[in-house]
Amino acid sequence: MAIEMNMREVEQWSQFELTLKGPTEGNPFLDVKLSAQFQYKNFMVEPDGFYDGDGTYRVRFMPDRPGIWRYVTRSSEEELDGQSGEFVCTPPSAGNHGTVRVKDEYLFAYEDGTPYLPFGTTCYHWTHHGSKELEELTLQTLKDSPFNKVRMCLLPTRDMQPPLRVAFAGTCPEDVDKKQFNPAFFAHLEDRIRDLMRLGIEADLVLFHPYDKGYWGVDNMDPETDAFYLRYVIARLASFRNVWWSLCNEYDFNKYKTIADWDRLLQLTQRYDPYQHLRSIHNGTKMYKSSSLYDFSKPWITHQSIQHWDAELTTSWREAVAKPIVIDEISYEGNSSRRWGNISGEELTHRFWEGLSRGGFVGHGESFINRETRAWISSGGKLYGESTERIAFLRKVMEEGPADWMKAADEGTYKLLYFGRHQHAYKVLKLRQEESYRIELIDTWHMTITPLSGTFSGNCKVDLPGKPFMALRIQKVESSS
Repeated sequence: MAIEMNMREVEQWSQFELTLKGPTEGNPFLDVKLSAQFQYKNFMVEPDGFYDGDGTYRVRFMPDRPGIWRYVTRSSEEELDGQSGEFVCTPPSAGNHGTVRVKDEYLFAYEDGTPYLPFGTTCYHWTHHGSKELEELTLQTLKDSPFNKVRMCLLPTRDMQPPLRVAFAGTCPEDVDKKQFNPAFFAHLEDRIRDLMRLGIEADLVLFHPYDKGYWGVDNMDPETDAFYLRYVIARLASFRNVWWSLCNEYDFNKYKTIADWDRLLQLTQRYDPYQHLRSIHNGTKMYKSSSLYDFSKPWITHQSIQHWDAELTTSWREAVAKPIVIDEISYEGNSSRRWGNISGEELTHRFWEGLSRGGFVGHGESFINRETRAWISSGGKLYGESTERIAFLRKVMEEGPADWMKAADEGTYKLLYFGRHQHAYKVLKLRQEESYRIELIDTWHMTITPLSGTFSGNCKVDLPGKPFMALRIQKVESSS
């Protein structure tokens, strides 16, 4: 079919937005139902629309294949119902790889197959404080960092005093109306998600949390309000390709909800989201015990989001559930009085290497409390720790290797051996006799890579410097024939 020259164009995995004018009477957030059916040949997707205030309604859609798409709206209101049109989806531009998906059980890749290794950081409330300068500084810091995922909260906490941007209507706890939303809050958040997208960074959105203690009334909402909030958030944000859903941070600190509640909300997220973005939930209580983890084998969970200080447990987590492991919180570099916020840069770097070498992924955080900007994990700003450049070095090492380094180790083509705190003077390796390998010595703290002379095969002894935090990168020498 020929494409009209004046037909609207939207690139693959980008955002088509339909804007309509409609009723303002009553409570349109609650009373008006709106969706649109988008069709490409025999394939159909029907995302929810949403009310954006001042009589404006929107439906957003992320097309996943090039070609002509047609749409028609469905609504409880006659003036919004039956609106139709079409647009052409063009191939993605450079840097647009689509949405991140699970690949081969333990890994991630973009929709177009490009490997994605999550090197995340935590910056819970960087969009809440109303400081343009601080947000721009945070974005610049992220641009210069190795981090390609940011964990960030939507709802306020008890220690965040008004006036604030909040998701619901109202400016303070006394007048918050959880039956209506604050379009200005979401428009601002969407701008920041777009900024992250331009930087190639995933927005890991924390939808619920347990830190309010009844102040704003957002951690003890009833099931109907939870679902109302969830559906609106997904209608507004799911069409951004760089979104992940983290249903709750430290879900087991929330005393108002049970596991059954979290199961229900995760299933609602799965049902409401037409694009099936990544979904997980993050533990808190008994962080030193793996038994406190959510049951990640449940089918509505895409990956394991874990809080635990011991990256060595990555091996057992891989064996327990065949899904990607992201230790999103492994303690933070900093000088906080809290035990989770005062490990050294050396220790955080060590935990990154330990987790990656065992086939998982590890997240960063920083909690210095007496620097020019407040703690990074809360407000963003600047990074002051020693781990960031070492994490950048590790990311480079990982991206130079095979996308599935654990499978490559099983196949005998590549291996990353990390010795942690152990101070070996030598290591006896058991390599394949019929193959030749080159070996590099990596100093993970000083960020040096030293090739060892010659090649190696079979059982061989490799001398080591007797220092902690060393690693070996072993790669099969490809035959020249």
